[in-house]
Amino acid sequence: MLLLGFFLGLALGIGFWIWQQVQLERYLERVLKPLNYHSSKLVLPLIPDLRQKIAMVKQQRQDLQQSLETYQELLDVAPLGYLQVDEENQLLWCNQQAREILYLERWQPGQVRLLLELVRSYELDRLIEQTRDSQQPRVKEWVFHPSCEDATAMLEIKSLALKASSFPLPQGQVGVFLENRQPLLDMNQVRDRSFSDLAHELRTPLTSIRLVVETLQNRLEPPLNRWVNRLMQEVDRLINLVQGWLDLTQMETNPSIQLHPEAVEVRSLIASVWETLEPLAQRQHLNLNYSGAESLWIKADRSRMYQVFLNLLDNSIKYSPPCTTIQVQAKILAAKDTHKGNPTFPTLEINIIDAGVGFSETDLPHVFERFYRGDKARTRDRLQDTNSTTTIVGSGLGLAIVKQIVIAHGGLIKAMNHPETGGAWIQVYLPEAMANNPSQDYS
Repeated sequence: MLLLGFFLGLALGIGFWIWQQVQLERYLERVLKPLNYHSSKLVLPLIPDLRQKIAMVKQQRQDLQQSLETYQELLDVAPLGYLQVDEENQLLWCNQQAREILYLERWQPGQVRLLLELVRSYELDRLIEQTRDSQQPRVKEWVFHPSCEDATAMLEIKSLALKASSFPLPQGQVGVFLENRQPLLDMNQVRDRSFSDLAHELRTPLTSIRLVVETLQNRLEPPLNRWVNRLMQEVDRLINLVQGWLDLTQMETNPSIQLHPEAVEVRSLIASVWETLEPLAQRQHLNLNYSGAESLWIKADRSRMYQVFLNLLDNSIKYSPPCTTIQVQAKILAAKDTHKGNPTFPTLEINIIDAGVGFSETDLPHVFERFYRGDKARTRDRLQDTNSTTTIVGSGLGLAIVKQIVIAHGGLIKAMNHPETGGAWIQVYLPEAMANNPSQDYS
């Protein structure tokens, strides 16, 4: 009986456990069935969309890769060089023109190497660093001296005048466009030599023509002699043009040539220039107003500086309206800090301001270029007396010569429009200025 009771209890326990398991499975089925139903409804429609998105991404990647290859092919045939570096200044890619300009013989497409290892140019490396630091586009011009492992080839490689335009890219990368300006400079040098040779050849026949005209002037009576006078003026203009070209070419070749520095008092120099031009100024009732210290001295070539102020004041007279005043302001600027590499002597600043039409914005960057003729209002013929039958036309070399003379003296010249008068505003800066007559010997 005891054994029967044991087995009966065991059977009841197993039966109860099985019943509990069945109930638990039914409960879990009821709970999970809605979740499985909704999950299948959500997931199954997303699978085709997901596959479609993946296909679209792959296609976009292929299109971008094809566009990149197309752009690289276009850059390879572009007339400008282009190179791109990463955040560590490693060369990522460059086109064929850049490889030729920078002599990148050791670099092959796909290589990643430091740019400074391939191109020994501090200027280019510095430009890239400045562009990355400032995150602003930059432009730089310099003379590039290529390096070559072959010593014999170095004799055939010449330096190049380069212009680089850089711009920042994402992730610290920098792109640089390179322009080889050496062919243009070589062409300009050939042109200048040709013009100089032609000018030398023209001096002799022009001198002969002038002698003939002088002879005719003495033999003709009015009114026939007016045509000879007109011819004399045109011959003189041609002679001045030829001489101006020769002077300008000579000064550009050697800026310090034929300079005889001495102590020059600025106010008396400008007064003597105005005295020469006063007959022209009186025709338009123009006045000169000089403001500045009574005694301002500079170390300069007197005749050359006379030529500078003669050209500048002549232009002011030419383009000033009648009954106006031409202002000349002179002052000494304090000496700059020598620790920054600036000159120790004070600098003289001279401002020449007229009340004319001024320069147009498009002309301002070019006013000191030879033969540049800008706005007609600034290039018209000089006003003449109504009884005169002649006009005097500028050669287009005056301001170019002025700039070279100022540079030869270590100075600087700027052209602007004055905010008050609206006329031309020329600023001239000359070093080694003094307030008193110096005792040094400048010979």
